Amino acid sequence: MAREFQRGHKAKISDLTAGTDLYVGVQIAGPGLSFDISCFGLDANEQLSDDRYFVFYNQPKSPEESIQQLGPQAGDTESFRVTLDRVPAAIHKLSFTATLDGAGQMSQIGPGYIRIVAGGEEVVRYSFTGSEFSTERALMIGDFYLKDVWRFAAVGQGFDGGLAALLKNFGGEVAEEEAQPEPQAPAQQQAAAPGFAPPAQAAAPAPAPSFGAPVQQPPAPVPPAPAPAAPAPYAPPQQQPPAAQPPAPAPVHSAPTMVAPLGAPAPAPAAPYGQPPHPPQQPGPPSYGQQPSYGAQVPPPAPAPAPYGQPPQPSYGQIPGQQPPPPYGQAPQAAAAAGPGLAAALQPYKEAPTGARWTPQNQQLMRVDLAMGGQAVLARQGSMVLYQGKVDFSYKGAGFAGRIVGNATGQEMQLMRCTGRGQVFLAENGAHLHAIELQGDGICVSAESVLAFDESLQHEVRRIEGHGIPGGALFTMQFQGTGTVIVKTHGAPVVLPVTPTTFADSNAIVAWSAASQVIISSQVRLRRNAYPGHSGETVNLQFRGAPGNFIVVQPYEV
Repeated sequence: MAREFQRGHKAKISDLTAGTDLYVGVQIAGPGLSFDISCFGLDANEQLSDDRYFVFYNQPKSPEESIQQLGPQAGDTESFRVTLDRVPAAIHKLSFTATLDGAGQMSQIGPGYIRIVAGGEEVVRYSFTGSEFSTERALMIGDFYLKDVWRFAAVGQGFDGGLAALLKNFGGEVAEEEAQPEPQAPAQQQAAAPGFAPPAQAAAPAPAPSFGAPVQQPPAPVPPAPAPAAPAPYAPPQQQPPAAQPPAPAPVHSAPTMVAPLGAPAPAPAAPYGQPPHPPQQPGPPSYGQQPSYGAQVPPPAPAPAPYGQPPQPSYGQIPGQQPPPPYGQAPQAAAAAGPGLAAALQPYKEAPTGARWTPQNQQLMRVDLAMGGQAVLARQGSMVLYQGKVDFSYKGAGFAGRIVGNATGQEMQLMRCTGRGQVFLAENGAHLHAIELQGDGICVSAESVLAFDESLQHEVRRIEGHGIPGGALFTMQFQGTGTVIVKTHGAPVVLPVTPTTFADSNAIVAWSAASQVIISSQVRLRRNAYPGHSGETVNLQFRGAPGNFIVVQPYEV
C-alpha cells in the first residue's frame, strides 16, 4: 500500500522500497492551463552546474540515461524513469518541478500529486491542491536528495516566476532559442498526444515493465477505443484513469462531487380486497414493482447506478466505503468486492487546506505555518502535538520582573518560542480553540485561556478595579497590536455585546474587548457568609462601554 505523504514529509528510499529503478509520475492540471514539468539535477550546492542534467521537453534524458522523461503516461501529466544507482556522484539532488506555460497561477490548479512506483507497485504519493497556493507560477513538487543515502521529500513549495525564473534560481542560464520552444513528443509517447495537455485516457493497458505500476481494471466498462500503439521499451505504470480529466475541476479540498441519493422504486399497489397476496418469494431482491409477502425477508434495495464517470453515492447515514448492515437476524456475509476502504474512512479527518498563517484543523486542533509572516510564535509549553518541516523550539522566559508579577497576579504563562520554516500543530486537553486576529486593537484574556500568539503582539498584566472587597482586585492579560492570539475555551463560547446591564461570572468569563470598562460587582455580606444557604454567586464582573464592545463567556466555570 502506498504511503501518503504530507508537505514536508521525508523518508529514506530504502524504507520505501529496496529497488533503485523508479518510476516518478506527476499529475497536475487546471482549466485552460498548460504546464512544463521538469527535473533538475543539482550539485552539492543545489546549483545546476551541468546543463545536461536539466531534463525537460527539449532534453528528455541525462547523458548516462539515469534520468529519462517518458511523457504523459496512464493518467500522469508527465512521468520520469530514475535509476538511482546510475546517477553520477556529482549530482546530489533531483528536483521535480512544474511551471505554467502561459497565463495563469498555481491557485487555479485542481487536485494533483507526485507518486513513486517501484517493482510494479506504488510506494509513495504526495497530493496537493490549488488552495495551498496563491499567485505563484512555478511549483517545486518533490525531491530526491542524497544525505548519506538517497531520500525523498514532499516539498510542495510555490515559486514566483515561470520556468526561466526557476532556472535562474538553480544557477542556470536561459538561452535565446528557449524563449519560444516547440513541444516535442518523446519517443515513448503517441504522436497524436500534445506535449503539455492532459494525456488522453488509454483504452487498453500496454504491458508494464518490472518498474511499472500494476495494471488496474477500470471500475465500469468503457466504450471501445482504437488499439494502442506498440509498447515502448519503458512502458508507463498503469493506473485507473481519472474520473473526469478535461476540463479539471475547480480546486477543492474535499471528496469529489457526488450525485444526490436516488430513492428505491415505489412498491406496486396492494392486492385488491379479497384476493390472495402474491406467493412467497425466494430469498433475494423482489422483482421491480413487486411487493414482497408479509413476513418475508426483505433485503435492502440495491443502490441505483451512478452516472458514468462519478462514484456511487452512499445511502443516508452510511459511512463511505462501509458495507451496509445485514437485515435483522441475518448473519453478515463477506463483501463481494472491496470498497474504498481505509482512504474513504480517513477522508473526513484529512488536513485542512493551507493558505493562511493560522488554520483550525478541527475544534480542538490549530495549525500555524511559520513560513508565512516571517515571525516567531509563542505557545504554551507542551502544547505542540505535531510539526512538519524544520522547526526549532526554545524556552521563552519572562525575566525576573515578569516572574514576580506573574506569581503575584496569577497571570504567569510558561511559554516556548517556535521558529523555522514549517507547520506546528497545537492543542491542549481537548479544549476548543479560536483564532482572534488583532488589527491594531486590543483584547483582554486570562492567561489560563491563552494557548499561543504571534510574537509581534504586545502583552501585559492588567488590573481590574473593584469595590466592595477590601483591597480586592482581579487581573488579566491584555494583548494589543497586529497579530493573532489563540484562545481556548471549555465548550463552544457565546459572544455578547456590552450593555450597561451586562454582568458575567468571573469564573466563566474568557475574554473581552480592551476598550470595555470593567468593575467588580461584589455581593459579599456578613450575613450571607455567616449562615448557610446563599446562592454562591458572590463576585461578578460588570461591563460598560460604547457600542461595539463585547465579552466572550464559556459554558464552564473554572
